[in-house]
Amino acid sequence: MQDQLKKAIEILRDGGIVIFPTDTAYGIGCRLDDERAVRRLFKIRKRPITQATPVLVDSIEMAKRYLEIIPYDVEEKLIKPYWPGKLTIILDCIIVKVPSLVRGGGQTLGVRLPNHELITKIIQELGVPLLGPSANFHKETTPFKFKDLDPKLVRLADYVLEYDSNSDKTVSTVIDCSSVPWKIVRQGAVKIWLY
Repeated sequence: MQDQLKKAIEILRDGGIVIFPTDTAYGIGCRLDDERAVRRLFKIRKRPITQATPVLVDSIEMAKRYLEIIPYDVEEKLIKPYWPGKLTIILDCIIVKVPSLVRGGGQTLGVRLPNHELITKIIQELGVPLLGPSANFHKETTPFKFKDLDPKLVRLADYVLEYDSNSDKTVSTVIDCSSVPWKIVRQGAVKIWLY
């Protein structure tokens, strides 16, 4: 596994595209700060350029380097109880640090700190967030196990980190906290009710 990890980090560092496991679905990603790699990732997944993509971080500190501000309420009610974990939080970001494609041309960024040692180790070594959409073509089936990956997508990536974790086949919950009241964009593994 150490060799696989080293290889994945090298490829990502050089601007490559890697398929990797997370605590939810398999993801496909590249480093956030390489616009050429970001464009290629969108093209590979056939993702509309107006659709923002989530990013994965290794810590709250890393998230804070890319977000305008994390409101006290968000930190207390969402980050502290649910990170690391299956919750993606959308907030205003520092747009000069985040390529337009990643933001879907907007001013917000969806961020998640996964509860998965392998992927957080990779992000830590890279020193920058990793784009983390699921490893499927746009609107196709989400893969939770290595065997679920579409061979056509696998061929388009530069590397696949094969490691089946105990995924419970749930996607992350996505909550937009960029304005008040907060809005649940997708109800997933973390059950949140807004009143």
